[in-house]
Amino acid sequence: MAIRVYEYSKCSTCRKALKFLEARGIAHTAVPIVDSPPSVAELKTMLGHVGLKRLFNTSGVQYRELGISEKLKTMSEAEALALLSKNGKLIKRPFLLLKDRGLVGFQEAEWKAAFK
Repeated sequence: MAIRVYEYSKCSTCRKALKFLEARGIAHTAVPIVDSPPSVAELKTMLGHVGLKRLFNTSGVQYRELGISEKLKTMSEAEALALLSKNGKLIKRPFLLLKDRGLVGFQEAEWKAAFK
Protein backbone atom coordinates (compact mmCIF):
# COMPACT_ATOMS: atom_id res chain seq x y z
CA MET A 1 0.00 0.00 0.00
CA ALA A 2 1.33 3.43 -0.96
CA ILE A 3 2.04 5.94 1.77
CA ARG A 4 0.43 9.38 1.58
CA VAL A 5 2.77 12.34 1.39
CA TYR A 6 1.14 15.72 1.84
CA GLU A 7 3.12 18.11 -0.31
CA TYR A 8 3.06 21.43 -2.14
CA SER A 9 4.17 21.20 -5.76
CA LYS A 10 6.02 24.56 -5.69
CA CYS A 11 8.02 23.57 -2.60
CA SER A 12 11.61 22.52 -3.33
CA THR A 13 11.81 20.61 -0.04
CA CYS A 14 8.75 18.58 -1.03
CA ARG A 15 10.30 17.82 -4.42
CA LYS A 16 13.47 16.57 -2.66
CA ALA A 17 11.38 14.32 -0.40
CA LEU A 18 9.46 12.85 -3.34
CA LYS A 19 12.73 12.25 -5.22
CA PHE A 20 14.09 10.51 -2.12
CA LEU A 21 11.09 8.14 -2.08
CA GLU A 22 11.23 7.52 -5.84
CA ALA A 23 14.97 6.77 -5.77
CA ARG A 24 14.33 4.08 -3.17
CA GLY A 25 11.31 2.60 -4.94
CA ILE A 26 8.98 3.47 -2.04
CA ALA A 27 5.37 3.45 -3.19
CA HIS A 28 3.70 6.75 -2.34
CA THR A 29 0.84 9.01 -3.27
CA ALA A 30 1.43 12.75 -3.36
CA VAL A 31 -1.50 14.63 -1.83
CA PRO A 32 -1.72 18.39 -2.48
CA ILE A 33 -1.63 19.84 1.04
CA VAL A 34 -3.32 23.12 0.06
CA ASP A 35 -6.31 21.42 -1.61
CA SER A 36 -6.54 18.47 0.80
CA PRO A 37 -4.88 19.26 4.15
CA PRO A 38 -4.47 16.48 6.73
CA SER A 39 -7.51 15.82 8.90
CA VAL A 40 -7.70 16.78 12.57
CA ALA A 41 -7.25 13.06 13.38
CA GLU A 42 -4.07 12.86 11.27
CA LEU A 43 -2.73 16.06 12.83
CA LYS A 44 -3.49 14.74 16.31
CA THR A 45 -1.62 11.51 15.48
CA MET A 46 1.33 13.57 14.28
CA LEU A 47 1.32 15.38 17.63
CA GLY A 48 2.37 12.08 19.18
CA HIS A 49 5.57 12.32 17.13
CA VAL A 50 6.37 16.05 17.00
CA GLY A 51 5.42 19.11 19.02
CA LEU A 52 2.58 21.42 18.07
CA LYS A 53 4.83 24.25 16.96
CA ARG A 54 6.71 21.89 14.63
CA LEU A 55 3.46 21.25 12.75
CA PHE A 56 3.39 24.87 11.63
CA ASN A 57 5.19 26.22 8.58
CA THR A 58 6.78 29.02 10.59
CA SER A 59 8.61 30.42 7.55
CA GLY A 60 5.40 30.71 5.53
CA VAL A 61 3.85 34.00 4.48
CA GLN A 62 0.43 33.17 5.94
CA TYR A 63 1.96 32.19 9.29
CA ARG A 64 3.49 35.66 9.54
CA GLU A 65 0.52 37.55 8.05
CA LEU A 66 -1.95 35.90 10.43
CA GLY A 67 0.32 36.45 13.44
CA ILE A 68 0.14 32.76 14.35
CA SER A 69 3.26 32.95 16.54
CA GLU A 70 1.46 35.27 18.97
CA LYS A 71 -1.90 33.50 18.67
CA LEU A 72 -0.32 30.13 19.55
CA LYS A 73 0.45 31.45 23.02
CA THR A 74 -3.26 31.50 23.89
CA MET A 75 -4.67 29.01 21.37
CA SER A 76 -5.79 25.60 22.61
CA GLU A 77 -4.46 22.46 20.96
CA ALA A 78 -7.93 21.77 19.51
CA GLU A 79 -8.11 25.28 18.03
CA ALA A 80 -4.63 24.94 16.52
CA LEU A 81 -5.45 21.56 14.95
CA ALA A 82 -8.74 22.88 13.58
CA LEU A 83 -6.90 25.84 12.01
CA LEU A 84 -4.27 23.58 10.46
CA SER A 85 -6.89 21.16 9.09
CA LYS A 86 -8.51 24.04 7.20
CA ASN A 87 -5.37 25.72 5.87
CA GLY A 88 -2.70 23.50 4.33
CA LYS A 89 -0.35 26.44 3.76
CA LEU A 90 0.10 26.72 7.53
CA ILE A 91 1.36 23.12 7.82
CA LYS A 92 5.05 22.27 7.65
CA ARG A 93 5.63 20.15 4.58
CA PRO A 94 6.13 17.54 3.45
CA PHE A 95 3.90 15.82 6.00
CA LEU A 96 4.06 12.04 6.21
CA LEU A 97 2.59 9.62 8.74
CA LEU A 98 3.99 6.10 8.99
CA LYS A 99 2.86 3.28 11.28
CA ASP A 100 5.43 4.07 13.96
CA ARG A 101 6.44 7.69 13.32
CA GLY A 102 5.58 10.98 11.70
CA LEU A 103 7.78 13.15 9.53
CA VAL A 104 7.37 16.86 8.85
CA GLY A 105 9.83 18.70 6.69
CA PHE A 106 12.58 16.83 4.88
CA GLN A 107 15.75 16.01 6.74
CA GLU A 108 17.48 13.28 4.77
CA ALA A 109 19.04 11.55 7.81
CA GLU A 110 15.67 11.38 9.53
CA TRP A 111 14.00 9.99 6.41
CA LYS A 112 16.78 7.43 5.88
CA ALA A 113 16.23 6.18 9.45
CA ALA A 114 12.48 5.96 8.87
CA PHE A 115 12.86 3.92 5.66
CA LYS A 116 15.61 1.46 6.63
